[in-house]
Amino acid sequence: MDELYQNQEEGAQRVYQEPVSPWALENLPGDPMMWILIVSEILVFGGALWAFAGNELLNVEIYREARTHLNVPLATINTIILLTSGLFAAFAVRFGKFKQTGKARLSLLGAGILGVAFMALKIYEYKEKLALGLDVETNTFYTLYYLVTGFHLAHVIFGLIILGIIALWPTEDNLESGTAFWHMVDLIWVIIFPIFYLMGQGL
Repeated sequence: MDELYQNQEEGAQRVYQEPVSPWALENLPGDPMMWILIVSEILVFGGALWAFAGNELLNVEIYREARTHLNVPLATINTIILLTSGLFAAFAVRFGKFKQTGKARLSLLGAGILGVAFMALKIYEYKEKLALGLDVETNTFYTLYYLVTGFHLAHVIFGLIILGIIALWPTEDNLESGTAFWHMVDLIWVIIFPIFYLMGQGL
C-alpha cells in the first residue's frame, strides 16, 4: 500500500510540474524549430515591408509612376497559382493523417509543380522589367521590389526543396513541418502582392 501511495504521489507531482501551456510550441503541428524559423522569417519580411511603406510616404510620385510598369494581371495569376499550391499542400497533410502515402505524395507533386510555375512566371516578370531598363538601381521602389520579391523567390525555391524532401519521407510530422513553411511562403506573397502591385492605384 505504501508503494502504491508513493507512485500515485509521484504521478501527481509530475502532472503538477509539467503544465501544458496553450501557447507552447510543442502544441503546434510539426517541429517547433520550424515554427521558430517561420516566425523569424515573417519578422524579416515585416521589417522590409514597413521600410517600403515608409519610403513610399516620402516618394509618392515615384512609387505611383513605378507601379504603372508592373504586370498586375501576371502577378494576380501568380497569386492564384501559389494559393492553389498551398491547397494541395494542405491536402497532403490530410492524406498523411490517414496514412494515404501515395495520395500525399501526389498532392505534394501538385504543390511543387505549381510552385515551379510561380517561379517561372516571376522570372519572366523580372525579364520584362529588365527589358524596360528597370533594374535595382532605377529608384527606391525597384530597389525594394527586387530585394523583397527576390528574397521571397529564394524562399519559394527553398520551399520546393523541402516539399521534395518530405515527399521522400512523408511522415505526419514531416508533412506538418514542411507544409507549414510552404504556407508561410503563401502568406508572405499574399501580403507582398497588394502592397507592391495594388496600393496607390486609385490615387
